[in-house]
Amino acid sequence: MSEIYALLDYTDDKSYVQPLIESALHKHLPSLHLLDNNNPATTPPLPSTTNLLTWTSYESLDFQTLLSNPTTNLFNAYIIRKALIRKHYLLHTIESYVKKNPGSVLKDATPVGVEFEVDYVEFLDEALVEAYELVESLERNEGVEEEGGKGREWWILKPGMSDRGAGIRLFSTMGELQHIFEGWEEESDEEKEEEEDDDDEDEDKATRSDGEEEEKEEREDIITSTDDKEKKSTGIITSSLRHFVAQIYIPPFLLTPKPNTNNPSNIGPRKFHIRTYVLAYSALKIYVYKNMLALFAAKEYTPPSSSDFNNNDDPTSEPPDLSAHLTNTCLQSGIHDGSVIPFWNLPESFIIDQTKVEEWYSQVCEITAEVFKAAVSGGRIHFQPLPNAFEIFGFDFLVGEDGKVRVLEVNAFPDFKQTGEEEKELVAGLFEGVVGVVKTFFGEEAEEDERMVKVLDVDVGGF
Repeated sequence: MSEIYALLDYTDDKSYVQPLIESALHKHLPSLHLLDNNNPATTPPLPSTTNLLTWTSYESLDFQTLLSNPTTNLFNAYIIRKALIRKHYLLHTIESYVKKNPGSVLKDATPVGVEFEVDYVEFLDEALVEAYELVESLERNEGVEEEGGKGREWWILKPGMSDRGAGIRLFSTMGELQHIFEGWEEESDEEKEEEEDDDDEDEDKATRSDGEEEEKEEREDIITSTDDKEKKSTGIITSSLRHFVAQIYIPPFLLTPKPNTNNPSNIGPRKFHIRTYVLAYSALKIYVYKNMLALFAAKEYTPPSSSDFNNNDDPTSEPPDLSAHLTNTCLQSGIHDGSVIPFWNLPESFIIDQTKVEEWYSQVCEITAEVFKAAVSGGRIHFQPLPNAFEIFGFDFLVGEDGKVRVLEVNAFPDFKQTGEEEKELVAGLFEGVVGVVKTFFGEEAEEDERMVKVLDVDVGGF
């Protein structure tokens, strides 16, 4: 068997993720040679015939070199996968596929939605000219005033290219939607002023600096500060992210903790979503990692009402509290106890039957396979599987009150750290399963792992 080398530099949440990948590599490829990425001078150039696994951030991948060695170089990301990971592309991908395949499970497995582009709030009306379903719904809602608008059809707004829950808002009228964009434009103006002030301070400090190293440290402090602000903010700059998706808000299936279970906040019924890690390998095999997660909202669920979200008369008001509606843990502050639960542990902690959980899992597998079928059916323009690549995606699914599972979004390079320390072993198991599959690229024998469930195996060739 030929020697195998690996270049590993997983920069996202490195302290959490990289040790888990290293452990999986050493466990399943014990003869692997791990290259020292911190000291490239000590690593001699490898001939093109060398078996090389590259596992880094997307930006660090040398695609030209990797593509030049399709039989020896394996890397951890497809080059083009917008059809999956951009919300507006995913919506279009599914809609196009369902039109050609009306019997597909995807017909009822995604919320009704529209996509539109808008740079500035004054052009919002023009942007919605072809969003017939949305406009008609908002017009109907204008006449629904009883019980604080609880009889309205609510919509959820998502920037097409954001992640970690940034920019998600709820609305039910045109006035509420317009107010959302007005608020973002005000935030954008304030951020620009702050950046100009920071630039002025940076120039002053650099002028007074006694040396190059001090100037570098000051720049790093500013960058770190800016990154922290971005992570905590739930707003966006509208002119920078002009693609948006609006989807009908699906009334969720709620889970109530069982009596005497660990429920430190004494929280009642809560909304949740299912996080599923999916491995796409070569061109094209799809595996669902069976050990899924249930991510819960921070607060007890209450249906949306206009009294909570209609603050159009106060342009200085804070964004509405979405803690009962958003299940993305990176938006939750304070204690996260009970926010992340292993999916298969739900019957132990919540009032739910095991058969129902198994039914949801079956739907997840079926929908996942169909999403990838849809992605490769569009001429492979926005999703191009490669024989010498693999990628881990984070699929988010919502269970509606009708018990049906719907796919919400797909994330590349998912935020594993949000899983937390308690469920770190679950993430470790994922990487073990991934290595057990992808090592076959190098001629190694495949390992049976019941946690990695193959849901699709099609030959779509390569590029």
